[in-house]
Amino acid sequence: MSDIKDNSAASSDMEPTLTKRSLLDTLEIDVRLLGMLAAFLAIVVIFTIWTGGVFIRPRNIFNITVQTVPVAIMACGMVFVIVMRHIDLSVGSLLATCSAVMAMMQAYWLPSLFGLEYGNPFILILTILIGLTVGTTMGAATGWLVGYQLIPSFIVTLGGLFIWRNVNWFATNGQSVSLRDPNLLMFGGTEGVLGATASYSVGIAASIAAVYVIFASRKNKLSHGFVVKPMWAEGALTAIIVGTIMLFVHWLSLYEIPKGKLRRMFEARGEVVPEGYTAVHGLPISVLILILVAVVMTVVASKTRFGRYIFATGGNPDSADLSGINTRWLTVKVFALMGFLCALAALIAQARLQSHGNDIGMLEELRVIAAAVIGGTALAGGVGTIYGAVLGALIMQSLQSGMAMVGVDTPFQNIVVGLVLITAVWVDIIYRKRMGITK
Repeated sequence: MSDIKDNSAASSDMEPTLTKRSLLDTLEIDVRLLGMLAAFLAIVVIFTIWTGGVFIRPRNIFNITVQTVPVAIMACGMVFVIVMRHIDLSVGSLLATCSAVMAMMQAYWLPSLFGLEYGNPFILILTILIGLTVGTTMGAATGWLVGYQLIPSFIVTLGGLFIWRNVNWFATNGQSVSLRDPNLLMFGGTEGVLGATASYSVGIAASIAAVYVIFASRKNKLSHGFVVKPMWAEGALTAIIVGTIMLFVHWLSLYEIPKGKLRRMFEARGEVVPEGYTAVHGLPISVLILILVAVVMTVVASKTRFGRYIFATGGNPDSADLSGINTRWLTVKVFALMGFLCALAALIAQARLQSHGNDIGMLEELRVIAAAVIGGTALAGGVGTIYGAVLGALIMQSLQSGMAMVGVDTPFQNIVVGLVLITAVWVDIIYRKRMGITK
């Protein structure tokens, strides 16, 4: 009898320990995401104080946003590459080659072939399609060498870094190509904006979508008997997300279009700027493209067989292969997707710069990998998020922009980027050890 009592007493003592959950567990807060947000806020606060408030002015926030887009788009693809335990060191050079092809196509080759003037919408559409196809093909070639020929991705993409950078030079004969097509410049940021009304409409629509996704996910968990956050926590999270979306839209809508630019815009239409007329930038079209890419990639990662195969392969390649997943063909598809996103980033980058130069995309491979790793993508494979990569790209660009504003030289900026990358990997290793993750 005493034994029974002792056992029952022991079990009663154990119950609180088994059912007790920490506040972070209860709220289902991602510790890595929390750390990234804290780092981002620290950067904003430090540079805001250092620059006397200039850092958070609408104009600077707008510039940081549009400069982040190409790196963030490529970082979304890099997540899949790294999750599968590969690396792509050629993304910056691949971007440059795609940009060179598209620049020459729209400025020289296609107008000469079809007898059309530069700026014809048909030329631009065909240029974009060719550029995206070229990028996808180059990425697929890399994937074939890695997946089917079993050459380590580090070697293939290191070679690609040198090859594509110099193919870019030969494509333009070493010359810069000026790009002034207004339809192209719409992709660059400053020339392609929605204005206040459309921006607020997009912000409201995005807020409604966020609320729906959050509570639909909660309902789905409850229907399957999973533990969910307390309602107050769910509501607080929703309020923070909606507030962030609307604040971002409002802040960009405070950035007025300069009077000189307004005058040129009206003169191009044969009109005169009305007295006292003002207009604001609002959301850039390039940011909407990034949001679309991030949403699609997130859905692919979490809701499709392709995404599940990627994470399964990264978690355990041998088991994935034995379970029937064609890991070689999967590798080709992942690198092809990476090439497609590099081409898309090239379109946006050349539109923002309004030209193609031989140095376009220089060192972007460092920033893209850093963004993915800072965003929580584990170099050991199997772990990574798209939203983390986008936030990582934003952190990197904010850090660089802040350093530029306070007069830090470019070489030292790159030193800081390298140190941040090393630190991010180091923190990831420590985190994985503490969590008992061995792979």
